[in-house]
Amino acid sequence: MSSSIRRGALAAAAIAFSITSLAACGAGNNAQTLEVKPDNAATSVGDIKVQNAMVITQPDPKAGGPAVVSATIFNTGTTSQTLDSISVEGDGTAEISPAKGGGSVTVPAGGSLVLGGKDNATATLNNMDAAVQNGNAQKITFSFSKTGEVNLRAFVVPAESYFTKWGPSNIPSTPSPTGSPSEHATPTESATGTPASGAPGTPAGEEPGSDTTTESGSSEQ
Repeated sequence: MSSSIRRGALAAAAIAFSITSLAACGAGNNAQTLEVKPDNAATSVGDIKVQNAMVITQPDPKAGGPAVVSATIFNTGTTSQTLDSISVEGDGTAEISPAKGGGSVTVPAGGSLVLGGKDNATATLNNMDAAVQNGNAQKITFSFSKTGEVNLRAFVVPAESYFTKWGPSNIPSTPSPTGSPSEHATPTESATGTPASGAPGTPAGEEPGSDTTTESGSSEQ
């Protein structure tokens, strides 16, 4: 996929994600009856509905570090189900953790589960593969204790703007410069000859400039 197409896909994903989140606030988990049809990844199998599914990567594409799967999962059935696994095509299986403590991650009967964001359960992809790139529509497989596998394709986006708060919590810091001036360095000798009349003398060496790298942070559900 070309870079221009990826940029267009990212913009479309951001707009669709934000619009869907606003619509979902008013429509609840039964958005179909109100003809609210989100453009971003959503599907249902049996009692399970998966909405707003995204793969959210590091804000700096050159940085290492994990990505996360973000989604809202509804269980319309009368029996609670555990979310057993999440796999992303080309990247393997995510590490799933509950919001608090250890153990399994459960989608309660008649309730919902939010993946990603502060104080929510998480699904972390620790080993990002080159096959998973921003702008792609990546296949994701959710596996549940009763319903089984639920498949859909979700956009891959960086943790910027709207997606900052839903993205990885483990963002690598920008490394500090490794080089430093030597303690024993001495000014170099000035060139032979004298400056023109009235011209101030200048040292032959330059002070090293300071590095002004900044760390960007940024997104939502």
